[in-house]
Amino acid sequence: MSFINSIESIGEYALLVKKVIAVPDRFREFFKEFFKEVYKLGVNSIWIVMVISFFIGAVIVMQIALNVASPLLPRFTVGVVSREIILLEFSSTIMCLILSGKVGSNIASEIGTMRVTEQIDALDIMGVNSANYLILPKITAFVAFMPVLVIFSMFMGLFGGYIICAMTGTPPVATYVYGVQSFFRESFVWYSMVKSMIFGFIIASVAAYFGYTAKGGALEVGKASTDSVVINSILILMTDLVFTQLVMG
Repeated sequence: MSFINSIESIGEYALLVKKVIAVPDRFREFFKEFFKEVYKLGVNSIWIVMVISFFIGAVIVMQIALNVASPLLPRFTVGVVSREIILLEFSSTIMCLILSGKVGSNIASEIGTMRVTEQIDALDIMGVNSANYLILPKITAFVAFMPVLVIFSMFMGLFGGYIICAMTGTPPVATYVYGVQSFFRESFVWYSMVKSMIFGFIIASVAAYFGYTAKGGALEVGKASTDSVVINSILILMTDLVFTQLVMG
């Protein structure tokens, strides 16, 4: 039964996305909501991205410096490995897992509350494409702002490593900076930005689906919010595996 329910949910999600991806009836209203969502979902997430990235970057450098203490490896290896971890996985995948909790639950609970209080039904009765009107600005705003969050995350992660090197001297700051600059490939930055935009679409659309299809009262809205975070986390990890194999493999 659960398998059948899963298939039905996939079908419902596909139909909802089809309704969402349509030309807005009024572009003025769309752009008004778009910029509002950019601030709410994107700009308000910058602080948590910067704080988490700073400390994780510092921890990554500390761990690598402690565990890569081999005379066969140059000390600038710490900078190289830290940079690759932050650029390829942390600033895109791990950060999106964190944002799925903050942004995903926000979208699911907001739309879920509108559903159970019959605000969405009122829009449908007035002949408005409620899915397009409510969900499209959220998806486009979050996807468009994801590269900005990734850049902030990359910078703060590498800066966290720089600060820990300055404080501990292991490795020396000059060695760390040399490692960060060595063998740098610009394509890794673009790879992470594209990947994060795909994850942004998954987070916003799946969370909107759970909110849009919520039934009942406040308890069901909370359950929809929780389910969206769980499913988003699984989908992000699965997509990361497939995307990495296709692009990097």
